[in-house]
Amino acid sequence: MKVAVVGATGLVGTKMLQVLAERNFPVTELIPVASERSVGKEVEFKGKKYKVVSMTDGILAKPAVAIFSAGGTTSLEWAPKFAEAGITVIDNSSAWRMDPTKPLVVPEINADILTKKDKIIANPNCSTIQMVVALNPLHKKYKANRIVVSTYQSVTGTGKKAVDQMMAERDKAVKGVNGEYAMAYKYPIDLNVIPQIDVFLENGYTKEEMKMVNETKKIMRDDSILVTATTVRIPVMGGHSEAVNVEFENDYDLDEVKSLLQSAPGVVVVDDPSTQQYPMPMDAHEKDEVFVGRLRRDETQPNTLNMWVVSDNLRKGAATNAVQIAEYLLAKNLLD
Repeated sequence: MKVAVVGATGLVGTKMLQVLAERNFPVTELIPVASERSVGKEVEFKGKKYKVVSMTDGILAKPAVAIFSAGGTTSLEWAPKFAEAGITVIDNSSAWRMDPTKPLVVPEINADILTKKDKIIANPNCSTIQMVVALNPLHKKYKANRIVVSTYQSVTGTGKKAVDQMMAERDKAVKGVNGEYAMAYKYPIDLNVIPQIDVFLENGYTKEEMKMVNETKKIMRDDSILVTATTVRIPVMGGHSEAVNVEFENDYDLDEVKSLLQSAPGVVVVDDPSTQQYPMPMDAHEKDEVFVGRLRRDETQPNTLNMWVVSDNLRKGAATNAVQIAEYLLAKNLLD
């Protein structure tokens, strides 16, 4: 199968190539696509070098599927052009997520909505994906009414520039190394916490926070769920962490909650306070699962659960989820 990766030279695009190889997706021909300034560069896939081509050449190559990770502006311009050529687009940007005509998919939850007619499929926001993977089995059993989530998000979610900023600040603080470096954030990130991800909106929330609100309802197919979020950037790599407080319509048994999560696809429960076992970003790094722990009853109000959710934002939060969508399309014969 011909597969295009659009944005193949970026942080997420590189991870897409890695995940495609690791999961042995049946790529007969890889078509790495990127901006004009990257055309002619080489990327490696399964030990072989491939030259990066332009958007136009990517369309002319007629891949069956194109996985986009090139930003919203690029997706808005080029995803329809790929789709018009009969190519199924799986888009990792925010461009199409809330378009009512485009499916927003987490395979463990709602892949069943996909049809052969869907030529642009949206990959959700990284912080939303891991939360709904953990919440879905509990929502189906107890009916989630309200979710309060605070995130602790890795610098890798911003990109290479943010990683470079953090490491340069660390070198300066620890080793006394001086030198110029680009600022991905308005403020230092190492030894700091920045309670802003993406731009502020008129309601005082950030765009990232409202993504979690709106995407959760669309993916879980339930507009009645109330969601409020605070998203925070912290100086770590490896994955995003989330403190999730969920109020259910029906009461729950904590042992049953653990059992439901343990049997849920894509979820790993790490929850043993007696031995100080709980999920951490360093443990989730380079893994595809969503890790859940610190499961405990909220003692301030009925039917309410506290949980801690961790996942590698570049993998399940981006690349892996996109590849899983492609795997589903292939398995269900939904690709041209």
